[in-house]
Amino acid sequence: MAPSKKTNVTKKQQPAKVVKAPKASKRRVAEVEEESDNEDFGKVAIDMGSDEEIEDQQSDDDSDEEAEAFPEINLEESDEEDVADDESEENDDYMAGDSLDEEDLEGEEIEEASEDEEDSEEEEEEETNGNDEGEFKIPAPYRKRYAPEQLPEIEGNYDSDSSTEETENTIGNVPLEWYNDLPHIGYDIDGKKILKPATADELDKFLATVEDPDSWKTVKSEIEGKDMILNDEELDIIQRLQRGIIPDSTYNPYEPTVEWFTSKTEVMPLSARPEPKSRFIPSKWEAKKIMKIVRAIRQGRIVPHKPKDEKPRFYNLWGDEDTPREDHIMHIAAPKMKLPEHDESYNPPEEYLPDQDEVKEWNEMDEEDRTKNYLPKKYTSLRHVPAYDQFIKERFDRCLDLYLAPRVKKNRLNIDPESLVPKLPSPKDLRPFPTHQSILYEGHTGRIRALSVHPNGLYAITGSDDNTCRLWEVLTGRCLYMWQFDAVIHALAWCPNVTAWLFAISVGHGEVLLISPPKLASGEQKMVTDQLTKAGYANTSENEQAVSWIRPSESDEEKYGYKIRIQHTQVVKQVTWHRKGDYLATVSPDAKNLAVLIHQITKHQTQTPFKRLKGIVQKVAFHPIKPIFFVATQIYVRVYDLMQQQLIRTLQTSVKWVSSIDVHPAGDNVIIGSYDKKVCWFDLDLSSRPYKSLRYHEKAVRQVSYHKRYPLFASSSDDGTIQVFYGMVYNDLLQNPLIVPVKILRGHETKDSLGVLNIEFHPTQPWIFSTGADGTFRLWT
Repeated sequence: MAPSKKTNVTKKQQPAKVVKAPKASKRRVAEVEEESDNEDFGKVAIDMGSDEEIEDQQSDDDSDEEAEAFPEINLEESDEEDVADDESEENDDYMAGDSLDEEDLEGEEIEEASEDEEDSEEEEEEETNGNDEGEFKIPAPYRKRYAPEQLPEIEGNYDSDSSTEETENTIGNVPLEWYNDLPHIGYDIDGKKILKPATADELDKFLATVEDPDSWKTVKSEIEGKDMILNDEELDIIQRLQRGIIPDSTYNPYEPTVEWFTSKTEVMPLSARPEPKSRFIPSKWEAKKIMKIVRAIRQGRIVPHKPKDEKPRFYNLWGDEDTPREDHIMHIAAPKMKLPEHDESYNPPEEYLPDQDEVKEWNEMDEEDRTKNYLPKKYTSLRHVPAYDQFIKERFDRCLDLYLAPRVKKNRLNIDPESLVPKLPSPKDLRPFPTHQSILYEGHTGRIRALSVHPNGLYAITGSDDNTCRLWEVLTGRCLYMWQFDAVIHALAWCPNVTAWLFAISVGHGEVLLISPPKLASGEQKMVTDQLTKAGYANTSENEQAVSWIRPSESDEEKYGYKIRIQHTQVVKQVTWHRKGDYLATVSPDAKNLAVLIHQITKHQTQTPFKRLKGIVQKVAFHPIKPIFFVATQIYVRVYDLMQQQLIRTLQTSVKWVSSIDVHPAGDNVIIGSYDKKVCWFDLDLSSRPYKSLRYHEKAVRQVSYHKRYPLFASSSDDGTIQVFYGMVYNDLLQNPLIVPVKILRGHETKDSLGVLNIEFHPTQPWIFSTGADGTFRLWT
């Protein structure tokens, strides 16, 4: 067993009354200097008691043990004793004038050193005994083994900042690899280089571990470049960290709790803060809860002061006088089960019994596809009927339906359907518009695909699948002239210039002819037409053009009125004029990049405005006022500026296949027709999506057209009808266009699933012309 020795700690644990006599002299602090070869650790202050103090303590402890085996602990007395001890020690300190011989000092130092050695031996023996038993012993606190350092007084200047350790090398936190190839490792505070110390080889390091007793606690400082010997305090911290103990030996983790905020209620408040406003203002959320309860009371879901039903003590099991309880106001009765049918009888009629093929088909079907989950069977008597094998499953499904399927009570809205329809003006107030057929122009034998009316409204031309083109007088219905071609006529259009007597026609495979009907034009019209068509022949510069301009023979010109022949590479499906009458646009959907061409008649030049087109072009149209060009593909309508040569916008048609397009005379609105029965009105100032989508036709829409003067537009379809609409566009930008359907014109017959193929309004009158697959040309007035 290790010898037990009383320490200062045990003295505090067992306080007793001590009366100390005044001591002659005592030195409390002795400075011991220890020097090593490598480093100067400075002065270490050791707090030691004198011999007389140790003897007094031992005598006090012995007297305590003899007096009381279990002394009572009195905190107040111990505190008073500590204060008395401190005062006596202060009085006993060494003062100036006290004389101490050197021998006395040397004797005291020798005794103190011997006592330290005895203490260290006892601690080592205790540690070895504890380790032998296999239990971990916490080492003695730091304050028992080392004396507290006498720290210098802090002065309020820059040098007193001890937040960082002062190092000789001042390079800071930089990688030391930067100095590998240099003879120095940094700079001191004066800016002078710190040379690298001589490094020993592996043999010298090995010899140092054998010869140097401090080599086991020597570490190398990278930033200083030299070896540092750890002192006892640093070694103690390292050992504590290895054992998982708190590094600071003076820290007590079991300090008594300090009640900063006491649990006792104070008489006076801690603050004189006024009461918050929310304490005396009615709560908004409480008001909402109260109103919720009030509504429930008004609706009858909550009945206040409802008398409790007194339950009877005894119940009549066999009586029928029990009234059923009242249902809740939100109660919804469960749906009743379907009543059994005739085929569920045990003896059904013969017509309900399945034959062998039906039984086989029923067995081969999946359970989900079967209309009924049973097969009708016939039994001779009721006692031969077996138990129903689906009974448990049906009951279970019924229970699932009752508690899993939610049932909601729907309140039926009594709304007049007529109130949902927008109030539109009466068609009688929107006249004039075409109401009935006036003239039937007969002569064609095939489908009439093409139609155009002269700008003065006196003449009209039509092109048919019978390879003929006819010129009609509008008012009389007389055929004035007929042209016979060798191929089908695809499109034609009058020149919008009233002073010129000219129209363009697409025939066969890419041939476009400019024709001036002979014997019907005045002298001035002939002169203007010749200037328009023949001025380009003087242009001898032969550029590579997408089409070829051919001059017809004089005989054809005199007999048929041919002025120019323009040969394209593919079939031309549409021909349209610019409003000035000098430019002509053609559409060839199969010509890829050459699908859209613009021809200048006076110069005999052809322009290809688009190098690359997205989608198959269906129709094109010129803006009636501005230099804007509309190109309609299958899905989109792209709007281009011809002056700036750029795309302005793209209209999202929301249809599957665009069939036709027309621009309002004011230029701010566009209508398109589609093969999926829709007519879409676009307001260009409003959006790129349709302002209105009209779906009145039962089949594909073939043509749409605006009137040049009246607020009318119309659409024709394969169902044989012409829908006439009143479309008023206001000058006020804040007022949307007014669209009202006013009339349905019926008269054309449907032939080979084709109806009315083309329509066009009269330039000045509220009349409309139409051509159909039945080979008729009609005027509606």
